[in-house]
Amino acid sequence: MVESGPGMDPDVLSTAADWHAAGRKVALATVVATWGSSPRPAGSQLAVDDTGAMVGSVSGGCIEGTVVHEARAVMEDGEPRLLTFGVSNERAWEVGLACGGTVQVYVEAVE
Repeated sequence: MVESGPGMDPDVLSTAADWHAAGRKVALATVVATWGSSPRPAGSQLAVDDTGAMVGSVSGGCIEGTVVHEARAVMEDGEPRLLTFGVSNERAWEVGLACGGTVQVYVEAVE
């Protein structure tokens, strides 16, 4: 069952629950920690189903492709993952950030 809490998007959670109730495999990605520059705050979520449908966001696009890839793997093997993404202060300007930062995203199957 998908539960809500502080910072969690009820639309993402309710959509994930609806997909699961319809018999689809579903994975939920949640930003669990950020340091420095981050496109989305902790608690931001992305749900992905086995048809490729998505709702929500964990990054505004810069890491979402990798998160979706890992979500598909979670749907297959059932093993949750803690993903860490970062950019150094030296490279931050190259990717459009004011300073470097790190984002951790937890990806789990919805059951």
